Amino acid sequence: MSSFTHLNSANVGTFLNSFDTVLTDCDGVLWLGSKAVPGAAAAIAKLKNLGKKIFYVTNNSTKSRDEYLKKFHGLNFEANKDEIYSTSYAAACYLQDINFDKKVYIVGSRGIAEELDNVKIKHSGVGPDFATNGSIDYVHEGVNLDPEIGAVLVGFDDYFSYNKIMKASSYLKKPDCLFLATNTDETFPVGLDHLTMPGTGSLVASIKVASDRNPIVLGKPVPYLFEAIAKRHAIQPERTIMIGDRLNTDILFGANCGLKTLLVLTGIASEIDVEEIQKHGSSEDKKMIPDYYTDSIGSLAKFIDN
Repeated sequence: MSSFTHLNSANVGTFLNSFDTVLTDCDGVLWLGSKAVPGAAAAIAKLKNLGKKIFYVTNNSTKSRDEYLKKFHGLNFEANKDEIYSTSYAAACYLQDINFDKKVYIVGSRGIAEELDNVKIKHSGVGPDFATNGSIDYVHEGVNLDPEIGAVLVGFDDYFSYNKIMKASSYLKKPDCLFLATNTDETFPVGLDHLTMPGTGSLVASIKVASDRNPIVLGKPVPYLFEAIAKRHAIQPERTIMIGDRLNTDILFGANCGLKTLLVLTGIASEIDVEEIQKHGSSEDKKMIPDYYTDSIGSLAKFIDN
């Protein structure tokens, strides 16, 4: 079980000496929506100046790496394309790794489509698909299913609809059709206490129920993202730390991959959540207890300076 140590200026030296590579989540850690977390860009810069390798590991599939790079630079973060591992890119990596040669039905965004285009995998499904006269009429008018589809890939989709659930679950009636999910996050961190923004997990769940199939999940806490990075870069799990704001994805991902973990309190999880697991959690739940925690990644920049 992790010790859940409060990171501060007194123990930051020991902390920094314990890893060479940083994997960091983005939403809720580096930024909230379109605004950077104060001090986050400075913290990343200081870690790089100390010789740490940085990889940006996000379950968010809405953007391609090129689009993410624009956001990083727009918010003054030091980043290059090879450091970005979004689940849109992870999907492309996975399909490439298994030599997939069919077509993908995407329930998701343009970011996924762009990453599949980059590896020359054909796809369809991105964009609006609503029945103007109601779904029952739409069915009786005839639903055209593409016989070339060999995988259904579900990410976050602003145009999610009944038609998309129907098509995805119909494709998945074929046993050899792959069912892939970028992640199963319940919500997005939006920084507004009164508002709940449902995450990709809500979309995946509806297709899972309709198809009676379980997806292969590519995002955190499943280890695939770490495996994809380790396959392409020389990193050691025992010398790597995962920084995140969510216990059941980021911190559990770190535990599942044998990494050290740092929880920041700028996103989903709170100190109270961790204390509750310490008191009442099962042995499996206790894998979500981080090694360290701090108010924000910006605090890390101050500790390094001091």
